[in-house]
Amino acid sequence: MKTLISGIHHITAIAGNPQANVDFYSGILGLRLVKKTINFDAPDVYHFYFGDELGRPGTIFTTFPFTGARKGTKGTGELTYTAFSIPSDSLEFWIERLKKYGVAVSDVLTRFGSKLIRFEDHDGMGIELVATDSDDRTGWTYGQVPKEYSIKGFYGATLNLRAKDQTEKLLTGFMNYKFIGQEGDRYRYGTQGKPGDIVDIVVNPSGNRGMQSAGTVHHIAFRTANSESQLEIQKLLMENGYQTTEVKDRNYFTSIYFREPGGVLFEIATDEPGFAIDEDEARLGELIKLPEWAEPSREEIVKNLIPVSLKTESYA
Repeated sequence: MKTLISGIHHITAIAGNPQANVDFYSGILGLRLVKKTINFDAPDVYHFYFGDELGRPGTIFTTFPFTGARKGTKGTGELTYTAFSIPSDSLEFWIERLKKYGVAVSDVLTRFGSKLIRFEDHDGMGIELVATDSDDRTGWTYGQVPKEYSIKGFYGATLNLRAKDQTEKLLTGFMNYKFIGQEGDRYRYGTQGKPGDIVDIVVNPSGNRGMQSAGTVHHIAFRTANSESQLEIQKLLMENGYQTTEVKDRNYFTSIYFREPGGVLFEIATDEPGFAIDEDEARLGELIKLPEWAEPSREEIVKNLIPVSLKTESYA
């Protein structure tokens, strides 16, 4: 089967207060705010992109912060935990750092031979940090997190589903994923089985459905190289009964969307063109960038957005 999917591109979550969102992901976790733009489908709401130095595919955690949004609940039919990759000797640093800022942290857990910690952000978003020596990516830091302990990008994601068979068929039959192993009710899949491409399915047959709002994941996007490979995967999916959207231009990539059988919204996003097309690499995330169609309404749009600022020095 031709390789059309190479791993996770980005994960997008719903959040609450925009400034609290920036404070947590850039201030506490040390991710770079690589882009401030708007939700193209709801222009009165920010869309933040957090990642490594350039917001490379496989590092990008994005949020739609809705001021005043009530908290959602984790459940089946959702991506419940986003896992980031950290260096193998950095767990104690992160436990101490998170506790310093009032974040409740789990005991050290072990999964498929790797140690990890689990916690939630201010909205209740499920996050894991997985310690690994098999990730050669370079992390980003504003200076408040030592480079040698910095987050390198995604490790993987956990889908909480009532059944796995039809989702497994999608992943392994049409999306270049392979079954890696099982621990209890957790089943692991990967394109190469390395940080940045891991998808776990936790089977919970009697679980309650999740409620999507602040603190829950909106969708997970998978990587494809370019527009040509995106059209190929779109054609393959549609020929096999998956109803995808038309290609949507998101400025920094193009996207198609569809629901996987368990209810999670999947996206296929292109690696091209990236986040440096409208800002200098050294100044990514400094300005509010709008798609061309929104520029005539810039004054009104910006007026309705709550100003946010990077306050990373407060989290040294």
